[in-house]
Amino acid sequence: MINFSGTPKIETDRLVLRRMKRSDSQKAFEHWLSDERVSDNRINAAHKTVSETIERDAKIVRYYANIEFCWWAIERKADGTLIGEIDLYEFDYSTCNCEVSYSIGYEWWNQGFGTEALRAVVEFGFRYMNIHKITAAHNTDNPASGKVMGKVGMEQEGTIRRDG
Repeated sequence: MINFSGTPKIETDRLVLRRMKRSDSQKAFEHWLSDERVSDNRINAAHKTVSETIERDAKIVRYYANIEFCWWAIERKADGTLIGEIDLYEFDYSTCNCEVSYSIGYEWWNQGFGTEALRAVVEFGFRYMNIHKITAAHNTDNPASGKVMGKVGMEQEGTIRRDG
């Protein structure tokens, strides 16, 4: 059985993982959601206007009322800069499995922030939520994300040739 506790604050050496706030929309838009270098590795296209981000973030904030919703803003401890997001989703109640996804703003790539955030959320899922297996996927033309997954102990199980 999965032990849901919503989206509690998680702290690492350099990061604070916390709930997204409506006031985060401008920075989320500027730092990663409007950046095609980041969106090329996401399912959703880059946001063209901040109003798209405001609408999306309003939904996220509303979803926090559900204890099964696990979506964190990634903030640097040193200066409070919002640099990305990470979430657990697609919970399978029969197997206690779920998926994880994350996005880090381009300015903060290759500095270990993705690894640090992913490690914290994977550990939280296993230790506190009683998750059995956490899966993730990355585009084959984004091997850096695969390296992030490997650094936290995730193992490649296969390659999806077509989705859908």
